[in-house]
Amino acid sequence: QVHLVESGGGLVQAGGSLRLSCAASGRIVSVNTVSWHRQAPGNEREFVARIFSGGSTNYADSVKGKFTISRDSTKSTVYLQMNNLKPEDTAVYYCSTDAYWGQGTQVTVSS
Repeated sequence: QVHLVESGGGLVQAGGSLRLSCAASGRIVSVNTVSWHRQAPGNEREFVARIFSGGSTNYADSVKGKFTISRDSTKSTVYLQMNNLKPEDTAVYYCSTDAYWGQGTQVTVSS
């Protein structure tokens, strides 16, 4: 029943920007906490950002100030705006709620 689909990944040059989208089923966006994580090859999954049902947010220190998580409940979508991307941001980005995960979207940042 819970369905999360990420999109918006791609290849960008260092310093560029991407906006990732997480389309969620039902009322997940408005009533659940939704999180973004990322995983680079050979690395553990890393927390990136989360947005609570009440609208508050928090971020990993590594992305604070350059990534912004937001939501549009009308569109049942959570976004991750990523600015000033660096090669170390290269990873598969996943959205999640509770124990449910999307399929991920690849972000590759070239130098």
